[in-house]
Amino acid sequence: MKTTLWKLKNVIKNYDWGSIDGIAKRFHIDNPEHKPMAELWMGVHPAGTSIAINALGESCPLNQIIQKSPIKILGQKTYQKFNNLPYLFKILSAQQPLSIQVHPELSKAIEGFKRENQLGIPINSPERNYRDANHKPELIYAITPFLAMNGFQPVTDIIEHFEQLNISVLKKCINELRHNATSDGLKVFFYRLLTLEKSLKQQAIAELVAYANTHNQCPYNIIKMIAKIYPDDSGIFAPLILNVIKLNPGQAMYIKAQTPHAYISGTGLEIMASSDNVLRAGLTSKHIDITELFKNTCFDTSYHDHLLTQPIKHKNKITFPVPVEDFAFEIITGQLKPIKQLINSAEILLCIDGNITIKTETDNITLTAGESVFIACCAKAFEYQGEGTFARAFNH
Repeated sequence: MKTTLWKLKNVIKNYDWGSIDGIAKRFHIDNPEHKPMAELWMGVHPAGTSIAINALGESCPLNQIIQKSPIKILGQKTYQKFNNLPYLFKILSAQQPLSIQVHPELSKAIEGFKRENQLGIPINSPERNYRDANHKPELIYAITPFLAMNGFQPVTDIIEHFEQLNISVLKKCINELRHNATSDGLKVFFYRLLTLEKSLKQQAIAELVAYANTHNQCPYNIIKMIAKIYPDDSGIFAPLILNVIKLNPGQAMYIKAQTPHAYISGTGLEIMASSDNVLRAGLTSKHIDITELFKNTCFDTSYHDHLLTQPIKHKNKITFPVPVEDFAFEIITGQLKPIKQLINSAEILLCIDGNITIKTETDNITLTAGESVFIACCAKAFEYQGEGTFARAFNH
């Protein structure tokens, strides 16, 4: 019988915002050059495909294994709907804030990708907004305390923040928002903030930082952190406008399409639809297309407490439900006796701590923290056993 279980060798991304030891220490992954280790990618994304290793030690890029027998590996339903592995699974560790970004919904991603192709903009161009025709919903699961921003605060809270600040060059904008405290009013306010003329922006930021330097509570502690890295970036106002969320270990948060968000600090597991479409709003030196950003941003507001994903617990398994079919995510605690898990798609399992033995009819592999395996859909099931915890990535 052919192999249905492979150990994965995964790509590490050394982005500047990454932590030097967040992934290295927690998941026992060597970092001899002490570079920032921002992300570890598990999947078949063209920018970082995992290498699959069979029981004989033979290795092959995971995308090639899928391409040879896509229906067997992915399952009939997944192949017909997505044509490839529909998710990308990551370990992520942020030492400093990532850019504020929005991901387009599916219809706008398809339209934007087609339009930029017709315009002849190269896929790898820094001016490119749409690198593929897919949406990019995401779920972040906290391994350590994890700080992030997600979605707009209620307009009344935003007004209150800026009234306390009393920034001279923003008084007119705040008055307008007060008189039109709606999603439309917020859209106008956000646009004006991001497009402030340079000298006015510098003055507004100077007043904000001066105020923040005399206050240590959230969000001003975050504003001071941002000011050290991006002193001239309008994104410094984001903690006054977006919900600041602190995830405790074991908590998770879903990020919808068209929702501005940014990770600030911490180590977590992230699973997403396999896409690279990013529209940036700030905290970056990269391309910002204000027009396209606003076409793809939803200005609905939400309360902080409504943003956490409510887990469903059943025996030794915790499921974090998401409203998409591209991916699903569970945390499973191993047991002393083997437990059988049926599967309907290709799966990636990542050991979080301890050790877990994964067994199919053809193979078995024991994992320790930071190690992962890929299971073909044609395995139909796997057994797991051990004193450890693992994350299960799959799709519906």
